[in-house]
Amino acid sequence: MEVLLRYAVTLALVFYLLQQVRKPSRWVGRLFTWIMNMSHSNLTDWGLQHVQIGKEFTILDVGCGGGRTIQKLALATNGMVYGVDYANGSIAASQAKNVELIKAGRVEIQKASVSHLPFPENKFDLVTAIETQYYWPDLVKDMREILRTLKPAGTLCIIAESYKHEGSQVDQAVMKLLRSSNLGVEDQRQLFLAAGYTDVQIFEEHKKGWICVTGKKSS
Repeated sequence: MEVLLRYAVTLALVFYLLQQVRKPSRWVGRLFTWIMNMSHSNLTDWGLQHVQIGKEFTILDVGCGGGRTIQKLALATNGMVYGVDYANGSIAASQAKNVELIKAGRVEIQKASVSHLPFPENKFDLVTAIETQYYWPDLVKDMREILRTLKPAGTLCIIAESYKHEGSQVDQAVMKLLRSSNLGVEDQRQLFLAAGYTDVQIFEEHKKGWICVTGKKSS
């Protein structure tokens, strides 16, 4: 009985931690968002090298997590950066991380899902999504929802540190535990095209297992 109890407790803890990765809570989740800020920083820097960030750009970060990416996107010194996330813990962490930029009126962060973005059509020059596409409920529809909010010739940039490729079996197993998608290069290309994007480009950092995919809205 004691062994079964320990087993049950361990499973419950693992399940709880996996849920925190998917959707950080307001309190415990703050630790996870801090870890995300630290672990995803180099990945984000690498990915953002593949897009232009104009000083007057209006930018959206989908799944803003701990808010570090928003700070990096604030290179748009004469523009505006928005962040959305569906997790209370992520919203709280992002707002705390960017409190000065929010006060300056250069950043706005709110709770929202990628499936229902609270923005009008043709608003953004650039939309980023770092380490979050895995969890979207309907990939094609959600990609189209982002497309709706992009300006003509605007860019969507997807950055991830896990994708299906040779030698990624461990990552694929973890993604299954998280009940998450794990797309390969051609999967991503076909997804972007199916959602209506043009000029799809894919960049890989093979040594680290990173991928960056960009696509544009027709002008």
